[in-house]
Amino acid sequence: MDIPVLEEDSTYKFMIQVRLQTFVTSIYGEQIPKKCYSFKDYLKKVMKWPDYEQLFKVGELKNNA
Repeated sequence: MDIPVLEEDSTYKFMIQVRLQTFVTSIYGEQIPKKCYSFKDYLKKVMKWPDYEQLFKVGELKNNA
């Protein structure tokens, strides 16, 4: 779930491809697989926060809206 789709000229394209390959490899290596995996949660753990924010455009909501 939650795999970002990037444009060809995106600065994050190569980094996301490598991280996705690492993520999938780690899933195949698990002894007890889960029903659902989140690539977005995985990226939250392994990426620097400013890069993660840029990738997913996470911003704070104004007035708690």
